[in-house]
Amino acid sequence: MRTSGDLTSITDSLRELRFDDDLSGRAAFDAMTALVTLRSLIDHHAATVVGHLDRLGVARDHGRKLSELLIVMGLAPAVASRLIRIATARAQLPTLAAHAADGAISAEHVDAVGKGVDHVGKRSAEPIDDVARLNIVTELLAQFFSGATPADIGKRARRLGNQAAADTGGLPASEDRNLNTLTHDVDGDGRLQVRADLNTEVGEKFSAAMEELAAPRPEPDGSPDARSTERRHADALEALLDIAARSGDAASAPRHQMLVSVPADTPDLAELPFMGSITEAMLRTLTCDTTATVAIVDGEAVPMEMSKDKRLFPAHLRKALHKRDECCIKCGVAASRCQGHHLVHWADGGITVLDNGCLLCPSCHADIHHNGWEVIMGHDRHPWLIPPVAVDPTRRPIPTYNRRTMNLGNLPAAA
Repeated sequence: MRTSGDLTSITDSLRELRFDDDLSGRAAFDAMTALVTLRSLIDHHAATVVGHLDRLGVARDHGRKLSELLIVMGLAPAVASRLIRIATARAQLPTLAAHAADGAISAEHVDAVGKGVDHVGKRSAEPIDDVARLNIVTELLAQFFSGATPADIGKRARRLGNQAAADTGGLPASEDRNLNTLTHDVDGDGRLQVRADLNTEVGEKFSAAMEELAAPRPEPDGSPDARSTERRHADALEALLDIAARSGDAASAPRHQMLVSVPADTPDLAELPFMGSITEAMLRTLTCDTTATVAIVDGEAVPMEMSKDKRLFPAHLRKALHKRDECCIKCGVAASRCQGHHLVHWADGGITVLDNGCLLCPSCHADIHHNGWEVIMGHDRHPWLIPPVAVDPTRRPIPTYNRRTMNLGNLPAAA
């Protein structure tokens, strides 16, 4: 058995490893081949040690989960999860473990085969025995040795799973809720990456909601919707979340709200619990309607003041906005999907009254706060849109969506 001293010696040797600039093509190819094998062997031994860490309860003794311990040790979360899966699967898959011990197969492919076997087992209505398990491993390994990627191996496993379901009377994958997953992670730019894998029924509900909420709508000048399909779907997802938050009642406050923490001395360091830091412009957008609660905190993150209800449009004012505006004043989206916008921002002393409010969908609300659009209150006590110079150099006022068939001869004076 190798000792920690052996590993230290190997590590030092790798640190001293150098490749000359005059390396030939053949030599570079051979070196890369050796490094790939070495990487596979290191991952194999890492999974072995992860198994020992789990057996010995090292993470538990430190009050952590095994994955948390590995992350603290410097592994990326995805790598930690993969090594744990490999360590768990290897006892039941000796053939796969043997290939990994030879350095013949990468950890990513080992993981794909292991997950593939697990998938087929879940698809079968009857437990799979050792012979069946060996046959599955053999077929998936054959995929690897023919040049398949981990994704290709996953696809092959799904086909084998469907076949197992058909042969044993199990549920096809398309109908199995137990396979439903939704993951979301914040990337380096502070954006949320979402990926879902849904069964037919839930997928149909989602697709139907997207079909309705992502329908194209005309621009204020009557031209076709300038948003891409992907942008329309993202806007539809936001609308779906807003509808869920209000339980379908557009006049009520959301059942759940975002909590924005704003340091008293440094408001530019405001942040959200899940998504992290936000700009002051985003802070103003979030505090425009009932989507957020603002907590002013001191240097120890202790709340000093909570946002006051007077900034919110209460139910009777939201109903008045619905009666007057009928829909988003810019694009015509249904009132139930709109937010209340203060023409003079609440943070700037604007009061929460009908003449200082209008209805805007989240997408158009962002245009007002970030893209140069403005809203003024006309002498007729209706909101009017002022486009940015990039859209209309004359910045000619545009009536609200529900009033664009009216005579535009009497326009309000610019505010």
